Amino acid sequence: MSDHKHDGRGHRKVQVLLSEDNFGQITDKGQTKTIKRFTWTNTNNVSVQLITYGGYITSIKVPDRKGKIEDVVIGFNDLEGYLSPNNRFFGATVGRVANRIGGAMMTIEGVTYNVSANNGPNQLHGGFKGFDKVVWDHYVKGRKVILSYHSADLEEGHPGDVLVQVTFELTEKNELLIDYSATTTKPTCVNLTNHSYFNLAGNGKGAAGLYEHLVTINADSFTEAVAGIPTGKLIPVAGTVYDLRIPKVLGDIINKVPGAAGFDNNFCTIKGSEQGNAFVAKVDHPQSGRTLEVYSNQPGVQFYTGNALTEDDSVQGKDGFIKKHGAFCLETQIYPDAVNHKNFPRVVLYPGETYHHTCTYKFIVN
Repeated sequence: MSDHKHDGRGHRKVQVLLSEDNFGQITDKGQTKTIKRFTWTNTNNVSVQLITYGGYITSIKVPDRKGKIEDVVIGFNDLEGYLSPNNRFFGATVGRVANRIGGAMMTIEGVTYNVSANNGPNQLHGGFKGFDKVVWDHYVKGRKVILSYHSADLEEGHPGDVLVQVTFELTEKNELLIDYSATTTKPTCVNLTNHSYFNLAGNGKGAAGLYEHLVTINADSFTEAVAGIPTGKLIPVAGTVYDLRIPKVLGDIINKVPGAAGFDNNFCTIKGSEQGNAFVAKVDHPQSGRTLEVYSNQPGVQFYTGNALTEDDSVQGKDGFIKKHGAFCLETQIYPDAVNHKNFPRVVLYPGETYHHTCTYKFIVN
């Protein structure tokens, strides 16, 4: 981009441009709808793309220390990829309740609800048609894109009409800001997140690139789980493979996770507050010089290393095949199955309250 401006003292002022185009069409509730794609680009050569189907982040491009620009999230080149069963929430806005609800059952204010079971006996990421599979309304305010969705009472079994807004913005400081809010007409569970899969070595670099990353997570405990469902116990990370309070090379530890093919755990973060974000995690890729820092006001983060992705060449992504351990997720959230554990942070939203979740993904080049 050639339109660099200066601040009057000779310093280059970083600019952010936002553009819009079409990403395909979909039939939704009997109507043909055009899916919009928004592209932010700043003069640091960082760019982000977002589509109105599922609130998917479809691309994040970041230069390395030599200036080579690569996409650092996995996904697809076209809408058909995101509509296919091969799509594993690659960059999705997830809700109404992210992660799992054990037994697809919950009791709120003495009323028991059976929600849709789309993950064995459990509900995962909102059910068969979670927020990742809806067409979001949208509007633009300056360089912010605001997605909104009305989730109807008993959609996927969840009570209450819920109005959700998610605001996305790329800043001059290479920060992707995501701000979630929701209100409800009945007591209900709300737990939203973003499900981007990152590989700072570059999209298409696969497991070999992933294993080079150094991971730090600001958490001194994690939620013990059996088959993905928390037992209710919080386990200290000290002395375990889950102790990521100091940087660890992912390739050195990923195969040491007990009984698993990698990490898929909710870490209890040393959290921020409604007023401000706290440091959640840092991931470095020394070979490229790219670093990702995550900040949030949420009490937990799901660290996932793509263990369930295919090991063959069956899923074609943007730059090669998407395979096991090809990328990692850091999904800021309330703890999984929180509605069924009184000692977990509150996940029930009441009428008159506003759910508010902020998350910052900051990209640094060293």
